[in-house]
Amino acid sequence: MNVLVWHVHGSWTTSFVHGKHRYLVPVTPDRGAYGLGRARTYPWPDSAVEVTPAELRRADVDVVLLQRPEEFDLACEWLGRRVGRDLPAIYVEHNTPKGDVPNNRHPMADRDDLLLTHVTHFNELFWDNGGTRTAVVEHGVVAPAVEWTGELDRLAVVINEPVRRWRVTGTDLLARFADLAPLDVYGMKVAGLAEHLGLPPDRLTSHDDVPQHAMHAELAKRRAYLHLCRWTSLGLSLVEAMTMGMPVVALATTEAVEAVPPSAGALSTRVDVLVEAARGLLDDPAAARRAGAAARTAARNRYGLERFLADWDRLLEEEVCASR
Repeated sequence: MNVLVWHVHGSWTTSFVHGKHRYLVPVTPDRGAYGLGRARTYPWPDSAVEVTPAELRRADVDVVLLQRPEEFDLACEWLGRRVGRDLPAIYVEHNTPKGDVPNNRHPMADRDDLLLTHVTHFNELFWDNGGTRTAVVEHGVVAPAVEWTGELDRLAVVINEPVRRWRVTGTDLLARFADLAPLDVYGMKVAGLAEHLGLPPDRLTSHDDVPQHAMHAELAKRRAYLHLCRWTSLGLSLVEAMTMGMPVVALATTEAVEAVPPSAGALSTRVDVLVEAARGLLDDPAAARRAGAAARTAARNRYGLERFLADWDRLLEEEVCASR
């Protein structure tokens, strides 16, 4: 199939474009939010092809994958066709609802012209989807090229925009773990985080927008991975860390309660319990190794790339066939 899909979330799109289809990725001269084109920091196959809005008007498209409300009208304009009528449409919701939870209505609620697909069962449960048909396709990740070694007595975190998002991403909790061991924080707009938290530079080091393969190589050397998000969808960096065999210390919130078995490190809503668990992993490398092995098994069994792509193949085929 020819699948029109915008490059919005780098890790998720990287997994998605590893399928057997041809992926048409809009690109504009400014490579802005609606024309980012191919990824530059993730490995994408040649089947992900950049297309301009002008080229889309003439393109053979079998199905449109939407990820933001405004993409619906944009796709109609660029394709010159009625998305959801002339072409089947699937809307992928990556995020937890905001605002009046659990009464927040999804922007695509009560529509009969698309399939609303969530990336976690938690998200499908908490969004008010109205009468729109829904499905869930859980995450799948490209297995990192490195394996966890954990020789450094340091803790790793991956957060995008930790200052702006603060309590959402659990940024305010980091200082409690920095008392145990130095933290390495990776992600977008993480520069200056130690200063915002009032921590000395030797207790928290920011690594801003590091290419994925380089980030994985560095994560693998740290003793454990911290996942302190209060209210976000399941972070793919957490799944990637588990896949490489990294023990994790995670808040038991949103989909993390399904993704992280307690044997993978620690899972709790009590921060003091998580602090003590992190201390134990730092003090006992053998225990960390056992937890990492459990994390690897859990992640590869549930979030393997083959299962993810097979689920998407089935969903795409059902929607395209139903529209003919």
